[in-house]
Amino acid sequence: MDQSSSFFVQSELEVLAFWDRAKIFEQSVEKTAPHGDYRFYDGPQFATGTPHYGNIVASIIKAVVPRFWTMKGYRVDRRW
Repeated sequence: MDQSSSFFVQSELEVLAFWDRAKIFEQSVEKTAPHGDYRFYDGPQFATGTPHYGNIVASIIKAVVPRFWTMKGYRVDRRW
C-alpha cells in the first residue's frame, strides 16, 4: 500500500470512529423533522431468493432514497 492510499484509509477510519462516538446516524434518525415523515417501503431483498449483480441497483436505491429525504428535512423511519 503506498503512502497516499494509507492516508485515505486512515482518514476513513477516523471518520468512522467519529461517527460512532458522536452517534451521527442515530442523530440523523432522531432529529426534528420540519417536513414530517417520509415513508419508504422496502420490499423483499431478492425476488428469486438468490442475489445477483442486478440487485446492486435496488440496493443503491434502498440506501440513497432514505438518506436523500432525511437531508431534505423529513424523518425516514428505517425498518427492514
